[in-house]
Amino acid sequence: MDNMTSTGNSTPLPAMPSFRQVIRRVQRLPPTFLIGSVVLIFYLILALTGRYWAPYNATKTGTGPPFSPISAKHWFGTDQLGRDIFSRIVLGTDDVLFLSLSGTLIAMILGVPLGLISGLVRGWFDEVFMRILDVIISIPLLILALLVIAAAGSQLSGNSFLLIGVIAVVYAPRIARMARAVALNLVTSDFVTVARLRGESTLWIILHELAPNATGVILVEFGVRAGYAPILIGSLGFLGFGVRPPTPEWGVMISENRIGIVTSPVTVIAPALALALLVIGLNLFTDGMARILGRSTNQNP
Repeated sequence: MDNMTSTGNSTPLPAMPSFRQVIRRVQRLPPTFLIGSVVLIFYLILALTGRYWAPYNATKTGTGPPFSPISAKHWFGTDQLGRDIFSRIVLGTDDVLFLSLSGTLIAMILGVPLGLISGLVRGWFDEVFMRILDVIISIPLLILALLVIAAAGSQLSGNSFLLIGVIAVVYAPRIARMARAVALNLVTSDFVTVARLRGESTLWIILHELAPNATGVILVEFGVRAGYAPILIGSLGFLGFGVRPPTPEWGVMISENRIGIVTSPVTVIAPALALALLVIGLNLFTDGMARILGRSTNQNP
């Protein structure tokens, strides 16, 4: 009896790229993207693992004399209460990333749909919407943030969720204006015209035509705003409107330790450098992503 061999018509799986091919692909990426990615990965590792290996608790006082200099026991010295600066910087990383990314994400959720709708429907809605945006955007960022905090009331001052809301309110109008500009470029495209001729609804066109084709620009915009958010958080913390002490937020640390900048400058320089490096990393990453997607990031904050 003949043996029957059954052969399927399954499609062969694509071959996994070799290590050399992966290296070549990585080398073709923009240097700014690679450097920014390394910086962001470094900060993510700090945020996720810092609590397990930081030498001291962020709020523990008396770990050394106030404003102790750099030593083997305190790599960045101690602050005015004898708290270890290195530990506070490491343990404050997750707060800065959480506030920045959460606030920017909410701003995107608010701004992108409104901007796409405005650019698609036009008419009176677009006119009114743009005038409102112009008024809000004309207010300097920091002043607008302080107005939102004042409107929320003193009882919520320093609340993390309030700071997330502040970032969302400040950046949503700018994101909406960007999304509207993208929509204006896309509404004249053939695929939008065909969708309108088929009688598709405004919501359907936004979800299936505009949003997918605007994804690259939206991702770049998210990176741009996320790069500015730590500066805003640090500025509010320095002015006393950031998270409540003793939370180790870098802007608050700079404000608390500025009285010792002459005797122990590292207590101010260290958190300032941590903030600056994060902002530089986010901007390099965004610039590299913009180059990959073919879009410039030369925008106003």
